[in-house]
Amino acid sequence: MRDLRVFTGNAHPALAQSIANHLGIPLGSALVDKYRNGETRILIEENVRGADVFIVQPTCAPYDHNLMELLIMIDAIKRASASRITAVIPYYGYAKQEKKSRPREPITAKLVADLLQTAGAHRILTCDLHAPAIEGFFNIPVDHLQARRLLADRCRDLDLPNPVVVAPDAGRVGWAIEARERLGSNTDLALIAKQRPEADKSYAIEMVGNVQGKTALLIDDMIMTGGTLVEAANMLLQRGASSVYAFATHAAFAPGTRELLENSPFTKVLISDTIPLYDGEHYSNSKIDTISVAPLVADAILHIHEDRSVSALFK
Repeated sequence: MRDLRVFTGNAHPALAQSIANHLGIPLGSALVDKYRNGETRILIEENVRGADVFIVQPTCAPYDHNLMELLIMIDAIKRASASRITAVIPYYGYAKQEKKSRPREPITAKLVADLLQTAGAHRILTCDLHAPAIEGFFNIPVDHLQARRLLADRCRDLDLPNPVVVAPDAGRVGWAIEARERLGSNTDLALIAKQRPEADKSYAIEMVGNVQGKTALLIDDMIMTGGTLVEAANMLLQRGASSVYAFATHAAFAPGTRELLENSPFTKVLISDTIPLYDGEHYSNSKIDTISVAPLVADAILHIHEDRSVSALFK
């Protein structure tokens, strides 16, 4: 069997270290820095010839820099004669730019896919893509992990009274139905209808379903500004919900989002650690709980390395 190696860029070294710990192997040694003129500098400091290499690098903020680090690391490892290179991208940046909404717009998620393949990636491992159709942008295998199941399981473990899973828009109804099944047969379902007048702006306009006296669980793939999510929480409370929780896979927070959520009407916000919280703020009674995807990603890496089914992890 080929050597299993895990490397990381600077996007989320803590997650990469946790993945390596679960695999029982050390992180690969690499210099990931900048030259004095600001250009990214990569040097792989160990032999990877014939190895099965996994590079952990969410393409989160700063998006362009982290993406460039990943591309250059892939190229460096390819030129070092690795047998296979898997880009482990827990959060796939630019995923919201997966279609044209108006003339002369790019499809940036497809461009990123092309860049990863051109750089030399043989496989992609990612979590909860904003649009599953992005898998089709690749001509190489894509393993799409369902980290949202970890969040649903945490909600189930909390044993919340009278739960109702709420989809924040029509695109998340499938996720809400899946979460309801994991939470149990006594869980209800509701849907909030949104209007999107322009990019990065949406408004909750109506709700379908009964939340009176229930614990509402809002589910989404990512939180960016948090404004619409807080608006939805206020709507649910106005409709009689006893409390409101939110859970989302990716904490793609814009500046000010963390503070907004901490001061929001949510009882708790559950997120995974696909993206690190960089804002440096400390809250003694934080409303935000983080669940690690490291065990799930480590299991997927092991299945890929041993040529076993990754989908078996979700049965």
